[in-house]
Amino acid sequence: MSENKYPPLKTILLDMDGVLWSGYEPIIDIQVLFDKIHQLGCQAFCVTNNSTQTIEGYLEKLRGFRVDISPSQIITSAEATASYLEDHIQEKSAVFVVGEDGLKETISKYGFKIIEESGSDQLAAVVVGLDLKLTYEKIYLASKYIREGVLFVGTNPDKTFPYAGGIAPGAGSIISPIESASDTTPIMIGKPEKHLYQLALDRSGSQPDEVLMIGDRLETDILGAQRMGIRTGLVLTGIASREDLQKWQQKPDMIAETAQDILGNL
Repeated sequence: MSENKYPPLKTILLDMDGVLWSGYEPIIDIQVLFDKIHQLGCQAFCVTNNSTQTIEGYLEKLRGFRVDISPSQIITSAEATASYLEDHIQEKSAVFVVGEDGLKETISKYGFKIIEESGSDQLAAVVVGLDLKLTYEKIYLASKYIREGVLFVGTNPDKTFPYAGGIAPGAGSIISPIESASDTTPIMIGKPEKHLYQLALDRSGSQPDEVLMIGDRLETDILGAQRMGIRTGLVLTGIASREDLQKWQQKPDMIAETAQDILGNL
């Protein structure tokens, strides 16, 4: 990366799964990585499209790897979705949620009433994320409410994610049938859309060209950062491969095997 092309680096955004760990197994020495970020004089933020976990759950997982950061330094698609709702619907409004407990708890933490079944509450929004217990009834109710005119928000567009040595349907695959049945395009919150990145910029107090995003997915982590004018570092410990890179028109600023390798090249 050319040093005179950018101002000094102030903030590093880290995707988690595929960058820090794979499932419960660390990919690198996570404590050493965070120590290096501090040595560089930068602040670290963990940003993920995963909507199923709470901030507290991630804090506990990071503590298990001897990393102690503040809750504000973790931004999930669930957190960014709740923040978006806070800015766009009235407080304490009812929200119909198709998703896991982590998404529901996060939206509830922001003061919204969670609706999971048909009822008489006046809904303000439908939020859809990864739901491992998706049913026809949930698809029907969500699409019905959206057709009636409520706000339609998707946590993230990932169609798949690595699972148990294979590939499993992601949030995008849950959102798709509801989008089709409601004939409505959702407002998408997670990477590569701007909302999650903007929340990170606001919390860090950094300008886009003072930030480096380290991720393992070209179509989310890298693409979204490039659109925002954020520097990019692609690791090959997760989804993307060198073969994928050959098909990618706008190459990342840095490419390395691991996040530690990227930091070592700064």
